Amino acid sequence: MLDPLDAAALDRLFRTARTFNAFTGEVTDADLTAIYDLMKFGPTSANASPARFAFVRSAAAKEKLRPALSPGNLDKTMRAPCTVIVAHDLEFHERLPELFPHTDARSWFVGKPELIATTAFRNGSLQGAYFMLAARALGFDCGPMSGFDSAKVDAAFFPDGKVKSNFLINLGKGDPAGLFPRSPRLPFAAACTLL
Repeated sequence: MLDPLDAAALDRLFRTARTFNAFTGEVTDADLTAIYDLMKFGPTSANASPARFAFVRSAAAKEKLRPALSPGNLDKTMRAPCTVIVAHDLEFHERLPELFPHTDARSWFVGKPELIATTAFRNGSLQGAYFMLAARALGFDCGPMSGFDSAKVDAAFFPDGKVKSNFLINLGKGDPAGLFPRSPRLPFAAACTLL
């Protein structure tokens, strides 16, 4: 059994980590590669790895994203150093012979669009969460959001229809001046059942 992480690591990943609304600094190609290269080891069913990440940083890419953003997310997203579109590939199963080679996992999905959609969404969501934890572990802050028009994002960034957006993450070095007071969390007894 591994030893638990120390308190400072747990604070960075969970206890003192916050959802930021304002950011400073920049996010480089090397930073994004390092985050991805860490998060990719998080588990997915049959190692399907359906998440796809589009990193929106340039002024042109931000303008492409602008029409899809809700009013409450517009300004902070346009100012963030990077906005990550967390999406999932509906043809992920075509990579299973490479990613899960010890059995014919591809055949589990062929001709089953509902299973494909459910598996891609569930595991892509997991990978989006792994991405945020990896980013925090490497010293970045995150502002995940669901206030956007996914159909507009998909039309602008994934026009072939094979990839579907799930949620957005503003990424950078968080500016504490933009934080709200921390919201409460449910206690164990309200969220958990011991059986």
